Amino acid sequence: MVEFGYTLMTEQAGPRELVRFAAEAERAGFAFEVMSDHYSPWLEEQGHSPNAWSVLGAVTQATERVGLMTYVTCPIMRYHPAVVAQQAATVQLLSHNRFTLGLGAGENLNEHVVGRGWPPANVRHEMLAEALQIIGGLFDGGYVNYAGDHYRVDSAKLWDLPDVRVPIATAVSGEQSVGLFAPMSDAMIAVEPKPELVQQWDSIRHAESPKIAQLPVCWDPDRSAAVRRAHEQFRWFAGGWKVNAELPGPPAFAAATSFVSEDDVAQNIPCGPDVGPIVAAAKPFWEAGFTHLALVQIGGDHQDGFFEFARDRLLPALNEAAN
Repeated sequence: MVEFGYTLMTEQAGPRELVRFAAEAERAGFAFEVMSDHYSPWLEEQGHSPNAWSVLGAVTQATERVGLMTYVTCPIMRYHPAVVAQQAATVQLLSHNRFTLGLGAGENLNEHVVGRGWPPANVRHEMLAEALQIIGGLFDGGYVNYAGDHYRVDSAKLWDLPDVRVPIATAVSGEQSVGLFAPMSDAMIAVEPKPELVQQWDSIRHAESPKIAQLPVCWDPDRSAAVRRAHEQFRWFAGGWKVNAELPGPPAFAAATSFVSEDDVAQNIPCGPDVGPIVAAAKPFWEAGFTHLALVQIGGDHQDGFFEFARDRLLPALNEAAN
């Protein structure tokens, strides 16, 4: 069974709008909702970046049914892992056990703001592995002391623990990261529909563990308008995560994507009013073995029409095709 979700994009809407979108997405029939956790948007045209955890607290009260998740939180620099554990436990309590903590090794865009530089990828993976140990230990209950190469924890305890342990989903990109993070995680996050990632993950965890991905789309009654908007706000997507993780701010993303054309974007992101291209773009994910796919509707001012489209046409088509 494949479930389809909605992405609360903090980079393209303010906090009050995001809370409203969360309620509307639930009414439209989405099964779960994921929220980005950024300090900065990728591009100035996106124009927003409220605190994800504050918004999540409000979203828990504005929704009743949908699963909730960070997609993703980086617990290695901007947040200490002990603080992330406390935030996650609180959201789990507020949501009545609907929350999954999505974690990843982060982007320079968001993490450099605390003035600690930006370590290479192998060091970031070491830091994330230590963070997972700390967070898991705190979720176990009791006092935690930890002395690692990157973090220390001194007699920390979560005083408000939910009765259902917070599941941890971790972002992976290849064999090395799957081998490192799967043993400490409950679910997998990946951005590309690679069957080999799913197969390796399942060999370490189990086939029932969720595999979660994300797909940007740009619905609009006018396909040309959709392509223009996708190019304006999502051309950063063309760089891929290995490049995007290293860029320090919106000016760098603008420079790096200055030669990305509207046609380039339209070839990679389904744009316009039709269901067919979105279903075709989603199909490789469930064929690869992913169990959850969160859609991103590009454009903070273009959500209401998308919810109607999703309720009446898109979600029925996706569920019929996948399930």
